[in-house]
Amino acid sequence: MIVDSANLASLFVSLQASFNVGLTIKETFWQHIATEMPSTTSENIYHELGEFPDLREWLGDRHVKRLSAKGYRVVNKKFEATIGIAKDKLEDDQYQIFGKRFEMMGNSVAVHPDQLVYGLLPQGFASEGFDGQNFFDTDHPVGNEENEIKSVSNMQDGAGNPWFLIDDSRPIKPMIFQKRKDYSLKSMTKDDDENVFMRDEFLYGVDARVNSAFAIWQLAYASKAALTHDNLDAGIASMGALKSDAGRPLGVMPKKLICGTSNRAAAKKVIDNMRLANGEDNHNYKALEVVVVPWLD
Repeated sequence: MIVDSANLASLFVSLQASFNVGLTIKETFWQHIATEMPSTTSENIYHELGEFPDLREWLGDRHVKRLSAKGYRVVNKKFEATIGIAKDKLEDDQYQIFGKRFEMMGNSVAVHPDQLVYGLLPQGFASEGFDGQNFFDTDHPVGNEENEIKSVSNMQDGAGNPWFLIDDSRPIKPMIFQKRKDYSLKSMTKDDDENVFMRDEFLYGVDARVNSAFAIWQLAYASKAALTHDNLDAGIASMGALKSDAGRPLGVMPKKLICGTSNRAAAKKVIDNMRLANGEDNHNYKALEVVVVPWLD
């Protein structure tokens, strides 16, 4: 291969095509629990994420619910991955072997939101949410000056690998995937680029500015207890009993059972078996969609 600008441009088109193939991975998981939020600055500030607005009969002036000055800050982070190709490899016509490497790079980009979102989710037992409590906690304060403040739980203690119940039917899901700058592939292949001049090496890299964060704790329930019918029923009942600060039932109902591979068999047994071990009907049969996520174990 003659290494000139025309051939390098043609090679980049080919590598970009391989990269795009990797992006078309069949299944990603973050969309089950996270809402994509655009970002136009270094950080987003989310106000009153947990406030579910109530409709009231309009008598007299409107009752204005003002957003508090306090906000939940999510700062964008920079991520990158870079591949170096020696100029000699291209001159010796070994460039054909690089297609699969760029396909794998595209695959890494496709699953990166999964890694961010599900890497953060188990940290919710010890990471603060918008209300100042751990995202998964036993004492979320719910109420206002007109209603008694009560402590509400969205977790079940235990010693095993966690599993989660998710209501993903709302406009905002329990978590956020925030995107400031989308993933894009770039190259440094000019003769006067430092890497080419100093090391005779072409660089190809992808980068993005994104982050993940917790959003609405009321739409997620976590358990480290055994995944049994009784514990699942307790979680569903806990979510269904949630009320707004004004005392209105929120109507939260989990739609997804999220777990890692270690809880896969238990999840399938609880949800996919029509009959219990004693022959009775399984009241949880197909009640939830089971989503097994490899990033949780």
